[in-house]
Amino acid sequence: MKPVGILGGSFDPIHLGHLITSYDVLEKRNLEKIIFVPCHISPHKTDQKPTDDIHRLNMVKLATEQYPYFEFSDYEIRKGDVSFTYNTLLELKKTYDQLELIIGFDNLIVFDKWFRPDDILQLAKVIVMKREIDNIPVKHNKYFDSAILLETALIDISSTEIRERVKNGVSIDYLVPSKVKEYISTHSLYK
Repeated sequence: MKPVGILGGSFDPIHLGHLITSYDVLEKRNLEKIIFVPCHISPHKTDQKPTDDIHRLNMVKLATEQYPYFEFSDYEIRKGDVSFTYNTLLELKKTYDQLELIIGFDNLIVFDKWFRPDDILQLAKVIVMKREIDNIPVKHNKYFDSAILLETALIDISSTEIRERVKNGVSIDYLVPSKVKEYISTHSLYK
């Protein structure tokens, strides 16, 4: 059985950058699939109020439903409270033998501040999406040695930018899947 990739985040909203880089990781790591896990409350963004869980989850469903190698989990949303990756991996480990946690390079830099980082490494390989422009700091935490750095394409799309564009009445064509764009419009999100 091939390993399963896990990608967590706010996905507020999910965008084409998430899908393109995830597919890149799927191919390069020869994964069975990638499971997108929208968080309830990010431990790194406790001061920010994301869009309602149901909307973010629905957008992830819409963005991934046509791809057999992409799935989603509502575990963190159902659980409520602050979403810790360690707890999510423990839950997913009940179903999948081999997990690969996919994170961005910016998260590796602060991985030592995550909840139970050593235990995370016992549950999953940590795959770090590294872009050509990411420089490894001279002083870095011990987790750099355990992580697998994977060169991925630089897709310069951010959820923050998308929310701002919607708020300002600017097109988000080519930034989000068309069904996600339609959902944002139908539910008047980010206005």
